[in-house]
Amino acid sequence: MANVVVVGAQWGDEGKGKIVDWLSERADVIARFQGGHNAGHTLVIGGTVFKLSLLPSGIVRPGKLAVIGNGVVLDPWALFAEIDKLTAQGVAISTENLMIAENTPLILPLHQDLDRLREEAAGKAKIGTTGRGIGPAYEDKVGRRAIRVADLGDAETLEARIDRLLAHHDALRAGLGAEPIDRAALTAQLTAIAPKLLAFAQPVWKLLGEARRAGKRILFEGAQGALLDIDFGTYPYVTSSTTMSGMAASGTGVGPSAIGFVLGIVKAYTTRVGEGPFPTELTDADGERLGERGHEFGTVTGRKRRCGWFDAVLVRQTCAISGANGIALTKLDVLDGFAVLRICTGYEIDGTTYDYLPTAAALQARVRPVYEEMEGWQESTAGARSWADLPAAAIKYVRRIEELIRCPVALLSTSPERDDTILVTDPFAD
Repeated sequence: MANVVVVGAQWGDEGKGKIVDWLSERADVIARFQGGHNAGHTLVIGGTVFKLSLLPSGIVRPGKLAVIGNGVVLDPWALFAEIDKLTAQGVAISTENLMIAENTPLILPLHQDLDRLREEAAGKAKIGTTGRGIGPAYEDKVGRRAIRVADLGDAETLEARIDRLLAHHDALRAGLGAEPIDRAALTAQLTAIAPKLLAFAQPVWKLLGEARRAGKRILFEGAQGALLDIDFGTYPYVTSSTTMSGMAASGTGVGPSAIGFVLGIVKAYTTRVGEGPFPTELTDADGERLGERGHEFGTVTGRKRRCGWFDAVLVRQTCAISGANGIALTKLDVLDGFAVLRICTGYEIDGTTYDYLPTAAALQARVRPVYEEMEGWQESTAGARSWADLPAAAIKYVRRIEELIRCPVALLSTSPERDDTILVTDPFAD
């Protein structure tokens, strides 16, 4: 059976939640492989809105196994708050349908403190993090001082981990003018949460291997977007993990051969939350219109998203790096009613033309987009479920995007409702 990896191909907020939910009905296992509770997925099912941050989108589907892989950084208190919220909405969550990799590193209150202290100290040079401790938690993982899920099961190991962690964080806090960590309070918090969290702990790598051998379909779910990747994103205005498709393997414990179809999620225009370069950003009436029609506010932070025209240069770049076999194009209906649409086809920097975004921050800051214009459409595409339902100008727009990004459209989404989707290529096909 083919397995599918879903990744965002822009700066996040591309509509991954709906697409993952749509695909999860065809999958047996849905595995989240990176990020933390800084990324939000909104699902609309039968008129009910579900907002997820840590839990894989498949958790709302009965009979599916949801997995949180070791590539995720996990805030256990945020996790159980999310579980309580979904339970109140009628979603059944237990150790039967949710499993957490036992080697998953934890986000602790001290990580959130450090996030906030650094942003405050940076002033105008702040990166624009969500303040949820994601970056500091990944730092501790790489620095080999993280507390992982399995560590909660042994008091002696936990004490040693805390000692190592606080030796680092107390020194950092002193430099930022903050008080040392209350060790007793932290130990008490972890001891209290341990039994609840350990109940979900499993050797996820082993379970996924067994699922593959049994011929089950696995859907690997990423968070954020490729342009926020720690290596290939608009550094330093990026997240602290690898958001590309390759992370699906190392972030869950399966080999690269487990990855079948890579599906990039792409919005029909471009948005970004927070700081950093944005070549096609619009600060005029068109930008406002995109934001209003697209309801462009962050699921987790509530922050207003910056909006702009579709940037084919960036999406071509991210599709190539992610090895995308196809894209899911979302929010086409937001473009309804525009007389003229623009697509960025290249960049001009100091008189030189580029067909990619250079790595140097100084060059990125001087990028000027090169546009081509296309005729818009006045008819509604909202709720379209076949090509025949789309205006000719909308089909032409989609086809031009395929040409420019060198990647075919596999799915086309025309509203937040899961059934308002046009299937072109089945990512799960063998």
